[in-house]
Amino acid sequence: MNQSIEITTESLLGTKGQQARAEAIARFGSLEQALVAGALPQRLTVTLSEALVLGLLKQGISKYLVILGHGSTDLGEVLRVYTQAGVTQVYNFRNEVEMAHAGTALAWAWGEPCAVVTSIGPGALQAMAGSLAAACNGVGLYHIYGDETTWGEGYNMQQIPKPQQQLYGQMTALMGQSYVLHTPQALRDALRRGTQCVHHPVKPGPFYLLLPINTQPQVIHDLHLDALPEALQAVRTAVADTSTLDRAAKALRRHAHIVMKVGGGGRAFAEPLRELAERCGAAVVLSPGSTGVLPDAHPQNMHVGGSKGSISGNYAMSNATLLLAIGTRAVCQSDCSGVGYPLVEQVININADLADLSHYNRTLALQGDIGVVVAQLLSALEMVPDEQAPARAAWRAACADSKAAWKGFLRERQAVPPLFDTVWQRTVLTEPAAIKLACDFAKSVGAIKFFDAGDVQANGFQTVEDDAPGQTYTETGASYMGFATCAVTAAGMARTKKYPIAFTGDGSFMMNPQALISAVEHGARGTIVVFDNRRMAAISSLQHAQYGQDFRTNDAVAVDYVQLASSVKGVLALWGGEDTASLLDALKRAHAHDGLALVHVPVYAGERPEGGLGAYGSWNVGNWCDDVQQRYLATLI
Repeated sequence: MNQSIEITTESLLGTKGQQARAEAIARFGSLEQALVAGALPQRLTVTLSEALVLGLLKQGISKYLVILGHGSTDLGEVLRVYTQAGVTQVYNFRNEVEMAHAGTALAWAWGEPCAVVTSIGPGALQAMAGSLAAACNGVGLYHIYGDETTWGEGYNMQQIPKPQQQLYGQMTALMGQSYVLHTPQALRDALRRGTQCVHHPVKPGPFYLLLPINTQPQVIHDLHLDALPEALQAVRTAVADTSTLDRAAKALRRHAHIVMKVGGGGRAFAEPLRELAERCGAAVVLSPGSTGVLPDAHPQNMHVGGSKGSISGNYAMSNATLLLAIGTRAVCQSDCSGVGYPLVEQVININADLADLSHYNRTLALQGDIGVVVAQLLSALEMVPDEQAPARAAWRAACADSKAAWKGFLRERQAVPPLFDTVWQRTVLTEPAAIKLACDFAKSVGAIKFFDAGDVQANGFQTVEDDAPGQTYTETGASYMGFATCAVTAAGMARTKKYPIAFTGDGSFMMNPQALISAVEHGARGTIVVFDNRRMAAISSLQHAQYGQDFRTNDAVAVDYVQLASSVKGVLALWGGEDTASLLDALKRAHAHDGLALVHVPVYAGERPEGGLGAYGSWNVGNWCDDVQQRYLATLI
């Protein structure tokens, strides 16, 4: 009897059969090649757990980040067999939020979609909470959770104690796309819907696959491997209505004061966006997630805009009469809660998502792939004479003056010497000075930067001087504290080597300090810089700005992060000192370490304005709401 018949028999349904199939795939390098060579038959009798692993292999997913429990033992056993054969790679973690962040970073920064696996109950809920970062930033990966049994024999431990079906599936469906594998034979449909979410060309996101405990070991007879869906490959779409393109081109030529707002969707189209900006004379304003789309020194790059923003970015937004929105969701902090464009009379929106495309009033909607549509718009511009060339030159000059003012302000604040801090009871570096030094160091060694939530994040996206997308990852979609620390672990799991530096505050770091252990376990090489101001400085400053006092945003407990991190074998923990020379020396020593390093930097937090970079926009928060909402009612778009 030949091998392809042998490994389909019921006697090989258990571990022996799994080993034979895994070894065949390993021997030929992939599931597809094993099928072509006849080492695997097209039809198999396998458990749901093994069928899922085979189906994900067909979609190019072989990496699993796991915290296994009683709700995932059967899937865990299949992964053990396939990992021993070298077909899958499994990375164990200590906290589900940490694991979700590491998976998001692996898919986002390294371009490797993966699967996050947890048990039932609290673990699944924690992983789902962590998946908010992927959902908000458009990052595709699988989240596979254990679930209650389907027979209803009684409450399952860690089930939501309510007599109703598929409650975890209902919750995950609120977060994104979800599928409960109540019936093993529905795997084909589940994986089709999964790839439509994980590999979505416009808005990918986490796909939640719920595996009931008792369906995982159930047998699927005569599973047709060719019937399992491959990874989605969607075609790029263009605007079919040429008259709308013509109207858009004429509007761009008619208006002199044009602002191009580029969101995260524009990251993949830096070159065509640069050409479009130069052709129409637009001032380009970036979101925290799109820095680098135009090189930092480009004269039309006005930097970030929004409720934190910059002098130049917010100047361009406030004085433009035409908004060219590209790949943006119009998040509250990005467009000042809807009041960031008070003079705009016309919007041209390029986006493939209909809801985002039609967010603003007075919109000429150019729906489709950004690269394709921009090329169409460039062609249309060639056919329209420029009516506003002199006025547009004056607009660029005014914006350039604003950019010069912003750059001068940055240099001034970044050069502020150490300030006396009442909590530290000594002089320490300001956050703008420390972040600027660390950003410059990252650029000098070709490192990618991950920014955590809070004051570090805000000062960070105002500081970075990126020249290409992918040099900075700022998790502003969810502003999930602890993301940056966990993201470093992905460096040890990725195929390609990029050196990461995490910029995190003391509060964010303490959300997931166990990531130190995971990073060492999985061989990550990178640096975590803890900017320690002993408080939630972003909220303290907001409280001061709105109500004149801060409240319950700090404590009196000092933490020695060097000692804490040194307790984890393999971590090089360094004191960053209280001046720029000491911090630079610590960063150099950290980068030279062949593994994970942590640098602890005390930074100033207080009411002295030179200790931060300020805010330049509006936000529908707290006692600002009435003013912002009244202005929103009067805004044309």
